[in-house]
Amino acid sequence: MKFLDLAKVYIRSGAGGGGCVSFRREKYIEFGGPDGGDGGGGGSVWAEAVDGLNTLIDFRYQQHFFAKNGQPGMGKQRTGKDGEDIVLRVPVGTEILDEDQETVIADMTELGQRVELARGGNGGWGNLHFKSATNQAPRRSNPGQDGVERTLWLRLKLIADVGLLGLPNAGKSTFLTATSNARPKIADYPFTTLHPNLGVVGVDNTEFVVADIPGLIAGAHEGRGIGDRFLGHVERCAVLLHLVDGTSEKVAQDYQTIITELEAYGGELADKPRITVLNKIDALDEEELASARSELENSCGEEVMLMSGVAGTNTTEVLRALRAQIDDDRIRHKPAAEDVPWQP
Repeated sequence: MKFLDLAKVYIRSGAGGGGCVSFRREKYIEFGGPDGGDGGGGGSVWAEAVDGLNTLIDFRYQQHFFAKNGQPGMGKQRTGKDGEDIVLRVPVGTEILDEDQETVIADMTELGQRVELARGGNGGWGNLHFKSATNQAPRRSNPGQDGVERTLWLRLKLIADVGLLGLPNAGKSTFLTATSNARPKIADYPFTTLHPNLGVVGVDNTEFVVADIPGLIAGAHEGRGIGDRFLGHVERCAVLLHLVDGTSEKVAQDYQTIITELEAYGGELADKPRITVLNKIDALDEEELASARSELENSCGEEVMLMSGVAGTNTTEVLRALRAQIDDDRIRHKPAAEDVPWQP
């Protein structure tokens, strides 16, 4: 399934049905009277966060969502039928923005969350509503209220606990492959990853979700490369894992490039807890490893972890360090072996 994290939609709620002007005509009743029914209400447009979706690709093929209009009222005090609502089913983590792409209307962060985007119009009153002691035979009714028409943007921000950061070919996809069942594309050229990937990793009987986004390059906040388009997917993460290629001749500069882009992106992304890891240590000898680690620690001002995603060296230690930065309410605990029901 193709990944799509931004979509434009056009919605319109249903208009209310008009009221009816009608009078009773019944045998053996000397005096009739007004009996016009009210119009039905128009359908509303809703958004609902559902399970099983991680892309907005469905909105590539359908952008217009119009709810049904209410039926007009009828004689014999019959009320028109209400128009049916229409529901936009979106992935959890979807932001609904106004046409200016800045005003947030709703943030769908919980499964089953529902938000009304456009309310249907009220049905008009029939002439029965206008009957009074001084007006026994009113000949007026109300038209139905018009629906609401809007243009909205849907922007998906994946729900993950850990976000992977780094330059292209820093080993992010390799790490995700080595620690989860996710199988992102891996190759020896830049920008192998073209869209975010999610993987569920486990350590010490707990599980959490890791998001891999395309690599960042210098000037990403000005539109260079593609990684800046996907930084929103790590905004909700509890901790960031910054991978630095240990085989690079300028590890400190590579580290600072990513930090500069995070700060230029804005928001609270640069202030999130972050763990820095020197990756690909299996390709370095002891002298090169010591030099690269010292240079990187001087640049970031904190201790740097060592890891090799390909060889699996220290991946468990890195996962445990990430786990320690995630709140317990975000962690999913694996059931104990004795709690798992037997299955044939």
